[in-house]
Amino acid sequence: MTAVDRRLGRVLLAAAVFLLSLRLLLPAGPRHLKTSHPQINFRPSSFDWTSVAQRYPVSSIRPLPTGRPKQFPPVQHAFRGYVHDATTKRRQEAVRAAFVRSWDSYKTYAWLQDELAPVSGGGKTTFGGWAATLVDSLDTLWIMGLEDEFYVAAAAAAQLDWANTTETAVNVFETTIRHLGGLLGAYELSGVPALLKKATELGDMLYMAFDTPNRIPGFWLNFQNAKQGLQTAGTNDPSASPCSLSLEFTRLSLLTGDAKFYDAVARISDFLERTQSQSKLPGMWPKLINFHDETVDDDNGFTLGALADSLYEYLPKMAALLGGRVPSYEKMYRAAMRVAKEHLLFRPMVAEHDEEGRNILFAGDAYVHPDHIDHVPEGQHLSCFTGGMFALGGKLFNVPDHVAIGERLARGCAWAYDAFPTGLMPEIFNIVPCSSIDGPCPWDEERWQKEGDQKLKKGFKNARDPRYILRPEAIESVFLLYRMTGKEDLRDLAWRMFEAVMGATKTALANSAIADVTVEGETTKTDSMESFFLAETLKYFYLIFSPPDLINLDEFVLNTEAHPLRRAK
Repeated sequence: MTAVDRRLGRVLLAAAVFLLSLRLLLPAGPRHLKTSHPQINFRPSSFDWTSVAQRYPVSSIRPLPTGRPKQFPPVQHAFRGYVHDATTKRRQEAVRAAFVRSWDSYKTYAWLQDELAPVSGGGKTTFGGWAATLVDSLDTLWIMGLEDEFYVAAAAAAQLDWANTTETAVNVFETTIRHLGGLLGAYELSGVPALLKKATELGDMLYMAFDTPNRIPGFWLNFQNAKQGLQTAGTNDPSASPCSLSLEFTRLSLLTGDAKFYDAVARISDFLERTQSQSKLPGMWPKLINFHDETVDDDNGFTLGALADSLYEYLPKMAALLGGRVPSYEKMYRAAMRVAKEHLLFRPMVAEHDEEGRNILFAGDAYVHPDHIDHVPEGQHLSCFTGGMFALGGKLFNVPDHVAIGERLARGCAWAYDAFPTGLMPEIFNIVPCSSIDGPCPWDEERWQKEGDQKLKKGFKNARDPRYILRPEAIESVFLLYRMTGKEDLRDLAWRMFEAVMGATKTALANSAIADVTVEGETTKTDSMESFFLAETLKYFYLIFSPPDLINLDEFVLNTEAHPLRRAK
């Protein structure tokens, strides 16, 4: 080696050490990023919500929790020696092709609109006119390796103007989970600064919804009322609405360092903790809550489905996101699921030959009366998320029984898909229940003949709402249970579900919601493709057929719209 070679080697070594030290000094951020990407230019909205003085400002901002994070047990199964075999690759590519087909139609017929009309073509304005499908799909594009498409969409998202809308008010919950969550998830994966800036700008607008006398937002953010300081909390609002903003607002605070977003949702978490034992079913909160007066004992209906769903979903997810630094989330989860297990979960009575239905569960409703509790064995597609929720809680908090319950719930929804001619589960159905979720449950033909619908699979009373609207909750739980247990047959269930979705909903342009899952043959398409089909449904189908290190559950928590947010370390 010559002297020149040695000098060159020392220079290169010094440069490497400098770069490594610089990397260690930089704040933690998105990992596995490309070293370069197209320049995405941020354009500010035409109205700055931080310029509006709040009528009910807080006296102090609660800081983000600090300290050493709790060492949770691993959530994801240890996939040692994982092999991405030819069958799995073929299935993964089929899902990707379905996404690309729908995305291309959205670009062609509905670009920058909220939704594609998948039968008639053209677009729809459903969520403020802020390109809901585009923003919701950003991280799906990245996950599927469609980076050229991602950067085109990201450039458009960075130009959105939150003041440019024909609406006078927006749904706080939907805008948070789809738009704010979509921007944050895309930033987490890509590291594009403009996406975080656009998310922060949206967060500033949504933060105005908290400007009420008790700092609890109403269902709608009315722009004029917000500017005039006239907002109040609702007196009969869905419990999930203000109580499912915590993941997105907390992650926004963590990424920006601005604690005001965390402070806003922490006050709602305080309300939940304070009132958990005050409802008609202590341990759970009712479907509808008087947030204005901060009382939870008016409504007698309780569910893990519509109106309340993501309130419960976010309890273990917030524990994961914050690394267990706020113990109340685990405490509330344990208390709520103890009651849900007793009063809401039910097992269907199934025919003798139905081996797959032997040990499954569904989540129903309960109505509390002065002298008794009505347990309603009504299943909802929306409540299919509960399989993943129970399993996540069971893994994080070391409750093996909850993982087992989660698997029974996930398999129940897959069973319900198979139960109908289209291979799809209806929005809402009722079923003849067993007397308990465990123990013997022999088939009772006489009872079935008396209570059941003879046109449906044995055990079903009805398909009260027979639609399938491209929902993701069933595949969500099947995916999560696969990642948590490693049971390969769950991927076969997922493939049957995917083929059924494609067979019953495919149109000339994309995929459409259908009117009735109980029909034989051709289905009636309702010309609707909500943004969650690309943001969630196809994302979960893709991930279950992908290598397990793609969106590892020990690194990310998924918001209720399937947007990946990085967990605390």
